[in-house]
Amino acid sequence: MVAHVTTVAFLGLEARSVDVQVQVAKGGMHAFNVVGLADKAVNESKERVRAALAAIGLALPFQRITVNLSPADLPKEGSHFDLAIAMGLLAAMGVVDAEALSHYVVIGELGLDGRLAPVPGVLLAALHASEKDLGLICPVTQGGEAAWAGRIEVLAAPDLLSLINHLKGAQLLAPPERAVADSSWNGPDLAEVKGQETAKRALEIAAAGGHNLVMVGPPGAGKSLLAACLPGILPELSPQEALEVSMVASVAGQLEGGRLLRRRPYRAPHHSASMPALVGGGAKARPGEVSLAHLGVLFLDELPEFQRPVIDSLRQPLETGAIVVARANAHVSYPSRIQLIAAMNPCKCGHLGDAALACSRAPRCAADYQARVSGPLLDRIDLHVDVQAVSAADLALPPPAETSADVAARVATARAIQTARYADHGGVRTNAEADGKLLEAVATPDEPGGKLLAQAAEAMRLSARGYHRVLRVSRTLADLAGAETVGRVHVAEALSYRRRAPVN
Repeated sequence: MVAHVTTVAFLGLEARSVDVQVQVAKGGMHAFNVVGLADKAVNESKERVRAALAAIGLALPFQRITVNLSPADLPKEGSHFDLAIAMGLLAAMGVVDAEALSHYVVIGELGLDGRLAPVPGVLLAALHASEKDLGLICPVTQGGEAAWAGRIEVLAAPDLLSLINHLKGAQLLAPPERAVADSSWNGPDLAEVKGQETAKRALEIAAAGGHNLVMVGPPGAGKSLLAACLPGILPELSPQEALEVSMVASVAGQLEGGRLLRRRPYRAPHHSASMPALVGGGAKARPGEVSLAHLGVLFLDELPEFQRPVIDSLRQPLETGAIVVARANAHVSYPSRIQLIAAMNPCKCGHLGDAALACSRAPRCAADYQARVSGPLLDRIDLHVDVQAVSAADLALPPPAETSADVAARVATARAIQTARYADHGGVRTNAEADGKLLEAVATPDEPGGKLLAQAAEAMRLSARGYHRVLRVSRTLADLAGAETVGRVHVAEALSYRRRAPVN
């Protein structure tokens, strides 16, 4: 007899059906083999399955056991195949009904004591099961995650014995309830930032329109603190956005307790990060920081200290909102529509312009240091802000009256205007995502603004990309002001945030 159990293999954010075929054959030598392009974690499932069955009082038959993972040419990776193999083996042994199992996708890792451990990708597996009109069997800690897939039957079991008893009718598992992570913000507040009014204004504009921002200033000026305040003024994820973000977090195994995310992600990798760590890849083509920050913030502190090829690899995802990881055995795509926030010192010593603290190599030091960041990457950043050192007089001032909640209310109003504006434009959510054709329809400035923009484009030698980015920022400034038309004042402020001179 050959028992069949359905599970999934993951290729990026795509779940593909895998037919787990289990045969217990009489005759021949006693063996337990797993075939079908399985990696080491899948092959090791034999020992976990053997121990888990022993923990509930069952022993493997002293016969030849063959497990085939079909299709055989699809790579199988991870420990989530454990439960499907165990259930297929139990069906082949006649312990559970094979017909009952045919109505489910099965996913989960087995402990040696028979308990089910959480695994990455349960949300993707649940969505796949919903498409196939099947139910899902998963670990109990991830039942709340699977419940978001829609009207499918979810069996969330704490251990193997409970699952067997449910399938045999001796015990019923309670249906899981949808779980949502806490959306409250416990990070720093803008009220903690003294001075830096220009930088705080730029941060509000960035949040309102989803724009990229780079802050340049000496050490201790508050660049990292300002960046850490940004999640506190960003709006919560919409239900559709929460599902997108949670799918990436699920396949990366970062959904705590199986709860869907409502707060926008904030990722701040160290400048020693490798290219696979930042954009994704590696032997198993996993999502990188740029995808884990999808619809949220990617903060790169000490930008010039990153390896230049690493940060240049961000150029494509910043334009397209997606990253394609190509490997010999995999070709996967991950979403990466991020808000890039970067911080850097003006030079190696960090004190350019301060005669008392600057090194002897200034200004040559600054040219060499800033040249570590390519011009094409900086051209993709909408807002460039100089952050000045905070004086002792600023520190002695009382805390600012305006809090993150006050700024967040203005940001939410501007975002609501953009949501209504782009409702019929295929997935565009913010001004930063609007393409050139769409900008011509929604962000064309009035006559005085148009003249100023034309003059500035010539004088500042703006590229076509730079020109459109000025329009995007102008449109956001108009939204914050509640203006229907982009005016000269909005264009003038947008131009003030452009990089003045090219970096070679």
